[in-house]
Amino acid sequence: MKNLVLRGLPALALCALPLLATTPVAHAASSTDPASAGAAAAGPAGVRAPLPLFEAIDRLPVAAEHREGYKRDLYKHWNKGLNAGDGCDTRKEVILAEAVGAPQVTAGCKLTGGSWHSAYDNVVVTDAARLDVDHFVPLAEVYDSEQTPWSAARREAYANDQASPDTLIAVSAASNRSKSDKDPAEWLPSDGSYHCTYAATWVGTKLRWDLAVDENERQALLGFAEDCPTTTVVYEPAP
Repeated sequence: MKNLVLRGLPALALCALPLLATTPVAHAASSTDPASAGAAAAGPAGVRAPLPLFEAIDRLPVAAEHREGYKRDLYKHWNKGLNAGDGCDTRKEVILAEAVGAPQVTAGCKLTGGSWHSAYDNVVVTDAARLDVDHFVPLAEVYDSEQTPWSAARREAYANDQASPDTLIAVSAASNRSKSDKDPAEWLPSDGSYHCTYAATWVGTKLRWDLAVDENERQALLGFAEDCPTTTVVYEPAP
């Protein structure tokens, strides 16, 4: 597998900046020594020092999935976003922030023109209507992976998380619908050069939100760690 494809630079600073790195980096981990995790070096706002992907995966609890009772509307989205007065919901704010070429924004946050790079399939999208804003870890997968049931407020916080550049990503609708609610053991982006970044971002998002992995998912991620020896993960725990 190759190293990463950069996500599009933000055109408007309406939400957190998208992922940019020279090796695949996601929001993600703690100390390289499990005994000293609490003393891990922290940067601004509690972001931890980079961990090799292997070590980041080892931070993830392993548990069986539990889908019974899942409903998509348990996770309220999209809310008013970071800029409640701009007329754009979270989805539109992510699309604006990740635009490579800025669209025109008119009343009601209607978008015209613009361009976006879809990292999953390495295509350029020139119509915002052909974009989906994907939850990097899908909502059904989050439900499967909650170690204890989340409150409605925490589920809404995840579903609209713009404090991390990794939780939400604007991609082509076709690629997102191909992914659906699958984990990395079941689906990978068609652009192989993005696989290391994809694995790191998946791990970082699960660490940020204290989510478990099942055994098949863990084994798939460990396979990426072997193929992506320079890939690192950093993360900031969600409030």
